[in-house]
Amino acid sequence: MIVTTTEGIDELRELLKNANLKVVFTNGVFDILHAGHVTYLEQAANEGDVLVVGLNSDESVRRLKGASRPVNAQEDRATVLQALRCVNHVVVFSADTPLDLIVALQPDVLVKGADYKKEDVVGAKEVEARGGSVVLMPLLEGRSTTNIITRAQKV
Repeated sequence: MIVTTTEGIDELRELLKNANLKVVFTNGVFDILHAGHVTYLEQAANEGDVLVVGLNSDESVRRLKGASRPVNAQEDRATVLQALRCVNHVVVFSADTPLDLIVALQPDVLVKGADYKKEDVVGAKEVEARGGSVVLMPLLEGRSTTNIITRAQKV
């Protein structure tokens, strides 16, 4: 399921809450999906019953990473993410941060990579204020889309 509107998020939130499911949220660009992404998403999914992934739109990726990114269009990135058995919902967002999405979804657990400090995680204060938790997930060393792109450009 790909949700793209605030109205869709409200409906999804109510559906998950009414089913009494523990909702986990994480977000990212997920361009050129690699083993680091998959491991991270599998670990995030283990934190609850349902994993919702916020996916940066093409426009927000260009603002954050430059004109040459993303390599893969948002529809393709969403399709690949949705194909992973650990991912239950993909939500494309256009803002530079997922704060509005986090506030609307009200996840029980917010997951980011351990390369972040908890105080720097967007939405951490909002999730914790509602009684939720923030989990910093370890990353697979040496795995990064930027490194993959750099290696490919040298070929």
